[in-house]
Amino acid sequence: MSEVITIGEPLVIFASKDSDVPLIDAVNFQKLMGGAELNVAIGVRRLGHSVEYISQVGQDPFGDYIIKTILSHDVGTKYISKDENNFTGHQLKQLVTKGDPATFNYRKGSASAHLTSTIINRVDLNDVKIAHMSGIFPAISDIAEETFEVLMNRLVDNGIMITFDPNLRPSLWSSDKKMISTINKMASSADIVLPGINEGKILVGSDDPEVIADYYLKGKRTKTVIVKIGSEGAYVKTRDGDSYTVDGFEVNKIVDTVGAGDGFALGVITALLDGKNMRSAVLRGNAIGALQIQTPGDNDGYPNKVELEEFYKREQVRE
Repeated sequence: MSEVITIGEPLVIFASKDSDVPLIDAVNFQKLMGGAELNVAIGVRRLGHSVEYISQVGQDPFGDYIIKTILSHDVGTKYISKDENNFTGHQLKQLVTKGDPATFNYRKGSASAHLTSTIINRVDLNDVKIAHMSGIFPAISDIAEETFEVLMNRLVDNGIMITFDPNLRPSLWSSDKKMISTINKMASSADIVLPGINEGKILVGSDDPEVIADYYLKGKRTKTVIVKIGSEGAYVKTRDGDSYTVDGFEVNKIVDTVGAGDGFALGVITALLDGKNMRSAVLRGNAIGALQIQTPGDNDGYPNKVELEEFYKREQVRE
């Protein structure tokens, strides 16, 4: 089995090639593969760690494209099934240099939304060191939420470290109330919680990093909370009471902001797998987030080991 495991919905993305042009006016698009958890899986593998991805796609050309592309990244597909009755999710996405892009999702009732919990009992957890969980997958359907919860419970029962990124997608939830209560409940089962500062304002009613951290440190398993604070970097607080900020990196030109948060998560995960301390892990998260926003795709900027070392040399920092 792999060192890292994650679960999510992969999307075929038709992304505008023209920066900051509304989708109604965009005419040039490129076909890409996306999905927050899949982005993390690709980045983890690129930095030399094995990873398995749990999902379901349709028995259609988009599903074939997804599996072919995942295999090209050397991410495990052992637990990706095909659904002959439902379609593979896809998305239209605007290219933006600031803020979040406009997107139009075609995923309601998708194959991933019909992934049942029966697959979870087949998942081999023997060698898994870290499981990365995200708030997107449980939002896509009641079935997916149940499957997510079954996996989370298995991870807890087996004592596997869990990182959890809220990854809020309000449009996928039936209500904000449901989203907030479900996400916060799930976060309480994670060892490391990775909220963004704007997510904290929605989920706990504050954009103060320390208030956000204190809220999640009340979770039954949570040992560390890392609050992403944009270009300023990230604020860290542990159950032991240690707290500090790790500065971000200055970027001359932002091409696309999508994938930065996933890059941050994979930076933390891979650094911990490499035996680094938490401060170094957060530094790596900031670095990969900075690299990602300088590229147009969802995961184009995620580095391999050599590229990461070169970035550190340019920035004159030590991990």
